[in-house]
Amino acid sequence: MNALLNVGLLGYGYASATFHAPLVDAVPGLRLAAIASSRPGDVLADWPDVSVCASAAELIARPDIDLVVIATPNDTHAPLAAQALAAGKHVVVDKPFTLQVSEARDLVALAEQHQRLLSVFHNRRWDADFLSLQAVLQRGELGRITHFESHFDRYRPVVRQRWRESGQPGSGLWYDLGPHLLDQALQLLGTPETLSLDVASQRDGSLADDWFHAVLRYGPMRVVLHASALTARVSPRFVVHGTAGSLVKWGLDTQEDALKAGLRPSGEDWGIDPQPLHLTLSDDQQTLAESQRTCERGDYTRYYAGVRDALWQGAPNPVPAHEAVQVMALIELGLASARQGRVLPVAG
Repeated sequence: MNALLNVGLLGYGYASATFHAPLVDAVPGLRLAAIASSRPGDVLADWPDVSVCASAAELIARPDIDLVVIATPNDTHAPLAAQALAAGKHVVVDKPFTLQVSEARDLVALAEQHQRLLSVFHNRRWDADFLSLQAVLQRGELGRITHFESHFDRYRPVVRQRWRESGQPGSGLWYDLGPHLLDQALQLLGTPETLSLDVASQRDGSLADDWFHAVLRYGPMRVVLHASALTARVSPRFVVHGTAGSLVKWGLDTQEDALKAGLRPSGEDWGIDPQPLHLTLSDDQQTLAESQRTCERGDYTRYYAGVRDALWQGAPNPVPAHEAVQVMALIELGLASARQGRVLPVAG
């Protein structure tokens, strides 16, 4: 019988309260043992049986903590991950992994030096629609893909007083949602040949980018990654065209809203997406037929179950840090593209 893995969580803002704490708590074999926060009242109101540490250093120094989850502001990810790895802890880092790709590579080397697991929370690999689209592409139902479009649009017209919108390094939508869309594209399509990025701050009083439009080239195929905070009538989540048909998917995965509402990932209804895939496929005579297909069930707990199994059984890391390094390289390349106003090649 494997012993419980004690998990310590750094920070108790939106990401921790909405995602990490409830997901860790839902996975058998993991125990949410401690949370480092400057707001102990908020922690204890939600998790009365969890210890509260006054600082990240205090939590990392605890000998009973096996796994440290870093869900603090983006510019603290690299130094806190380095501190935890040096202390002999296994580490999960919320996305974006780091601010600079050099920091990400240094952390990978540090994890290897200390023989610790280092993983990045790219939870949207377990979105219902992504899993369903991935299955369609693996079966080749659309033929050779010619156009892939991924949107993450929301209507949030009021700028909030929080670090994600502060204008400081690591804030803005490209750092917030870009890692999700890039990671999904890399998982589905591999490494692009070039990348171009346009960013803008469109809301009144905005201090950070709240709109981006990236184009990735894969030979003749074009991949569009787009996000906006000022879209009242959103576009489809996915639009994919291929030589044998097309796929359209509306609506976002339901798990974030469920977690925000205080629901927990259990029961038959968890991760069910009510919005189906819309498929238009051709047969051998090039006759088109339209159909709808229910999405596979999404489940973010599969990420933390994967971390547990990697530590218990030597199973594969659910999101190896080197894959997140590739995401950060594209984030950094995109910023260079936006500054220079031109298409840039992706390093091989």
